[in-house]
Amino acid sequence: MTRTKSCLIFFFVLAICTRSLSGQPTGKRIFVEWKSGMPSGTIQVQHGNIQKVEIVKGKGKVKGSSFTFSAGDNNRISILVEGVKDQPGPNATIISVQTAAHPFSFFTRDVHLEYPIYLPQYGVIVLSESDPRSFAEVEQAVLNQKLRTKIQRIETEPEVSFSAVADKVKKMSVPTWLGVSRDFRLFEISESLTDAAKGEANMIAPKRSSSSLKLPQMKNEAANYLYSMGRGVGVQENVKRRLEQGVMPILHSELTDDDIVYHSTMFAALEKSAITALKGTDFLVADSFSGGHMFTKEQGEALKTRTPAALDTDEETVLFFKSEIRNTGSVPRYAWIKTARPGTGWWHKFPYTFDAKTGFSIFPDGKVFCISALNGKPLANEEMAILLKPGETAVFEFFLPHSPLPAERAHKLAGVSYAERINESKSFWAGKLKNAAKISVPEKRIDEMIQAGLLHLDLITYGNEPNGTLAPSIGVYSPIGTESAPIIQYYASMGLNDVAKRSLNYFLDKQHEDGFIQNFGGYMVETGAALWSMGEYFRYTKDLSWANEVQTKLIKSCDYLFAWRNKNKRPELKGRGFGMIDGKVADPEDHFHQFMLNGYAYLGLVRVAEILDHTNPAEAARVRNEAQAWKQDIRESFFNTMALSPVVPLGDGTWSPTAPPWTETVGLRALYLKEESFWSHGTFGVSDAMLGPMYLVFCEVLDVTEPAAKTLLDYNSELFYQGNAAFSQPYYSRHNWMQAKLGMTKPFLSTYYNTFAAHADRETYTFWEHLFRVSAHKTHEEAWFLMETRWMLYMEDGAALKLFGTIPRTWMEDGKEIVLENVQSYFGPIDARIQSHLELGFIEATVSSTTDRKPEKLLIRVPHPQNKLPVKVTGGTFDPKTELVTVDGFKGEARVRLEY
Repeated sequence: MTRTKSCLIFFFVLAICTRSLSGQPTGKRIFVEWKSGMPSGTIQVQHGNIQKVEIVKGKGKVKGSSFTFSAGDNNRISILVEGVKDQPGPNATIISVQTAAHPFSFFTRDVHLEYPIYLPQYGVIVLSESDPRSFAEVEQAVLNQKLRTKIQRIETEPEVSFSAVADKVKKMSVPTWLGVSRDFRLFEISESLTDAAKGEANMIAPKRSSSSLKLPQMKNEAANYLYSMGRGVGVQENVKRRLEQGVMPILHSELTDDDIVYHSTMFAALEKSAITALKGTDFLVADSFSGGHMFTKEQGEALKTRTPAALDTDEETVLFFKSEIRNTGSVPRYAWIKTARPGTGWWHKFPYTFDAKTGFSIFPDGKVFCISALNGKPLANEEMAILLKPGETAVFEFFLPHSPLPAERAHKLAGVSYAERINESKSFWAGKLKNAAKISVPEKRIDEMIQAGLLHLDLITYGNEPNGTLAPSIGVYSPIGTESAPIIQYYASMGLNDVAKRSLNYFLDKQHEDGFIQNFGGYMVETGAALWSMGEYFRYTKDLSWANEVQTKLIKSCDYLFAWRNKNKRPELKGRGFGMIDGKVADPEDHFHQFMLNGYAYLGLVRVAEILDHTNPAEAARVRNEAQAWKQDIRESFFNTMALSPVVPLGDGTWSPTAPPWTETVGLRALYLKEESFWSHGTFGVSDAMLGPMYLVFCEVLDVTEPAAKTLLDYNSELFYQGNAAFSQPYYSRHNWMQAKLGMTKPFLSTYYNTFAAHADRETYTFWEHLFRVSAHKTHEEAWFLMETRWMLYMEDGAALKLFGTIPRTWMEDGKEIVLENVQSYFGPIDARIQSHLELGFIEATVSSTTDRKPEKLLIRVPHPQNKLPVKVTGGTFDPKTELVTVDGFKGEARVRLEY
């Protein structure tokens, strides 16, 4: 060998070693072994090159990258890949094992001796070259560790409760919205000593829907008024807030400033008339003042004619405020008050005057923005110090109209009785609850949240009374087909069919000429989601009159979806988006063939077909047939993309397949297989966890019991949840529904309590949109909480009705009861009651239905608080594993009794 050749060999070896040490592409051998069967398939590699595929255990043949086994179990292949990129980050090497049954993919960088890839659901292991073990040995090694997934750990722990999580999760207060229902003139209240406050004082912000009221008297800036009581912002958290009776949009707050206690109450009512005389605001006008709204050219023209009348009213909404200030000490003490003034801080100097003779706060144009009184007489000064003897009480009041009033109307308003207005308001909101179905549960907080939640939804469902179309707004935003869905469906669940129907008419009235439904921020998902809600309404009500009235519009929207789908029946999309529509489903500009988008489209179509069965059977068949073809195309693309998506480790030592959020990508977006940056809304998991393929289960493309559905739940639970709740905007994740549907009581309760305990104001029960305190009074989140509660209490299961399926077992302690009166379901109105008499040795449940749409059977879960099994069951058949009592052949009345 010459010296030159020796040098070349030396440098060649050195180069290889250097590349290996520096993390540059190298060769890698990996083993794949199947527990049983005779698999055949093809090996594909991304970001690398297949050097050789060999059969190293079993009998079979290899041709290029394809292999076929012909006999035996424990068959194993060897895969040698060159140009392997195992570095962290994008463009890493992925091997796909494309077999007819259970294809899967994995990162080569994830293959380790210590943590082999073990896929028990597929009967496959992936091993490093240095790992000599068989499938059975790997399986036994994993089992011997006795590891558990997060869900498995939850199943071994006590049931989650509010008290168990209250100190572990965020505690957030939310500004309070006060209004009169249907009318878009609201008041947002932020109190300075809560973490929802905007500044140094208590703030009142008049709103038109979510838009700030802009007044010429304030230089056309957003109108804000500050007021204050007590000595100021100190070191203590000394404010408590509560709704009237825990549920009504009448806000009570109590400030304890050492010996002086300020108990304040505020609510909205009408300037001249009783609240029952409210007319509301035209839904299109209210919509135009909400965030993210979208109008067609024709809707924009209609808005021009409707807006002047809606804004030029002869009666304002008014914020009524009263504070009872009491000295609880043993010596005289001073109390301090400051009535409302323009601005958000002491430095704001909007011109106005205070008239001590009338208690009026007046802008230079003579209009009055506040009327103040102390002990029934005009307030003597804008700011006051009041000496109170022990036990003495002073009463401070002000009335603040939504827009300033001329002096004549202000004088009349000053004569209005606070007591009369608050009694009217209490009766009004109590009447709203009385008209709805009744749900009563033995946990006070949740019992109040059920009632308060319904009124929170109603407060910002805008429209003209008594028969106008309603805009089911979702907080600061315009209605959205997806986010308004739980609002409308909860209305229907509570028997408020007229409100639900008028809310659905919003989407039909705003339907585009071609059948497209889009109302918010460029979202493309609304058509299918809105049709779904319409189908749910019909399932509850069987409203044939409405169905006949709207069927032409329903068909038009179906045809729009079909035309959109047909544009995507392109050969190059076969198996990766063929026949699937594309577009964005939420804020991120992800215009792809998303599974959520297509799931909602399919779900909307099958629900419309159910309606058309009663009005136009021929059209029903056409819609249903196309929907089923669409479903098959979605499933084909889903399973193809799942096969290409790298598996991920779970907490029990096994690995799980995954699926991407849309067909154009490979793998979970959050794993950054590509070079991109998409973090948003406070999390990396928006696309995968909140807008991802789990919607295919919720939207009935995948059955909740099939293995792929479990796979989605498994890896989402491990990767994307904290306390079994999703990040950022957790009510977008549909694992809550899956857990309820599958009877996973402990995981469901973990999701339920962790989510609302962190997400909602614990005193007023109002929800934020996100866990990072943005977008107050978010009724989309609140409505999903309410729907979760409905699923916990009653849930349809095919031809059966399941009752109390995931209730906490503490709700069945002695003396406790759950009552459902006239709640609405697919089977019509249902009454149910379960009562615990454990001191007497039994729990008893009764169910009644008087409609002709009764369920064929009942599934009534009766959990004993100490997990005891009954010694005797009457009225049905008891399953000790699920704690379900099955009542077959339900005739309209049932009574079950479990004795212990």
